[in-house]
Amino acid sequence: MSSPTPLKFLMPGWFSLVMGLCGLALAWHRAGPLLGEMAGGLALVAGLVALVVFAVLLVASLLRWQRYPAALAEDLKHPVRHAFVAAFPVSLLLLATVGVALGGASGELAPVWRALWWTGSLMQLWATLWVLGRWLAPAVGATPGNTGLWPSVTPVLLIPVVGNVLAPLAGVPLGHGDWAAAQFGIGAFFWPVVLALMLARRIAHSPLPDRLLPAWMITVAPPAVVGLVLAQLVERGQAPLGAAQAMWGIALFFLLWVAPVLKRAVAQPFGIPFWALSFPLAAFTTLTLRLLALQEQPGGLMQTAAVLLLAATSMVVLWLGFATVRGLRDGSLLAPEPVAAIAPVSA
Repeated sequence: MSSPTPLKFLMPGWFSLVMGLCGLALAWHRAGPLLGEMAGGLALVAGLVALVVFAVLLVASLLRWQRYPAALAEDLKHPVRHAFVAAFPVSLLLLATVGVALGGASGELAPVWRALWWTGSLMQLWATLWVLGRWLAPAVGATPGNTGLWPSVTPVLLIPVVGNVLAPLAGVPLGHGDWAAAQFGIGAFFWPVVLALMLARRIAHSPLPDRLLPAWMITVAPPAVVGLVLAQLVERGQAPLGAAQAMWGIALFFLLWVAPVLKRAVAQPFGIPFWALSFPLAAFTTLTLRLLALQEQPGGLMQTAAVLLLAATSMVVLWLGFATVRGLRDGSLLAPEPVAAIAPVSA
């Protein structure tokens, strides 16, 4: 049965497109010293596409809020979809990061990047408080017939909780290092907490629904972004290079760990959760390129890995883009999607 209107099903998770495109832009920007001006041009193109996609989604989301408030309210109550609300502020933080990377923190557009960053930072903090506040809701608890918190414990939960670690990437160059460090601490603290809950759910309760299998890739993002922040501190002489390299190793482990799951994930019908493949891979690629630049003698195996990762990230994002356009054209995306057969938890 076709949906009465596509706009009704434009959930906040669509902003993951912006996250993936921004990640690709940052990866190509970091490839500049290795690949020259071409890399800078491709970074600019990816950044502009991300900005256009963000603008379109923002307008469409506001129209959806006005015309279908009940649909948005349902998303905010859903055990899984509610966590995607943080994809919006994360997109703002990433757009600011791309802007600072490509245009500088003191150029003519610096006030724009600063406004985007502060808006994203404060909204991300709100999203974290709101999502974690649901854990204390009266409906969450061990009562007969009530699954409590567990249906909401998925890798998607990393977006509102650990997304805070993105703050220093643009916040430090913009001169807001103190606040960025405080927000980074929130994400760094809750990263192992959420990871432990995810593993407890998988081992002791239930596996993720098949439609959410691509979301396991999100586990690569926290160590990759933390590594990028540490690399930023290395450049300023405020952290040892080994700390950033350790995060690279952790991110590599998660990538290898979830790789077998991704084989089953791509066998599913294409949906917006597939965009979970993009930003984590792009963040790991960016970290690899940044560590390559920090080496005393760049080259060798690390350089080969960086080039291969950049090619893989680009192909994945292009594939996701074409699949999204095809899904919009044939009507398979903006329609009711059976993400999981689980009951909502009252906020």
